[in-house]
Amino acid sequence: MSVTAYVMVKANTGEADRLKADLAALEGVETVSIVAGDVDFIVTVSVETPADVKDVAATAIQELDGVESTRTYVAME
Repeated sequence: MSVTAYVMVKANTGEADRLKADLAALEGVETVSIVAGDVDFIVTVSVETPADVKDVAATAIQELDGVESTRTYVAME
């Protein structure tokens, strides 16, 4: 069974195009969508455990140069 999470990513101004490729290259990331609104990306993550969600969202994504902030939502179904 896998865990699906949606990570809302706010990027620094002018970083969207480069960051999309960097986000897509991370292990566990299934899709990266550039969106309009309060955040710049919605990243779909599919991993084995809730701890893996933390590794991707709180570590790998937040450590990318140009990421300002993230919010993570774990799917319950």
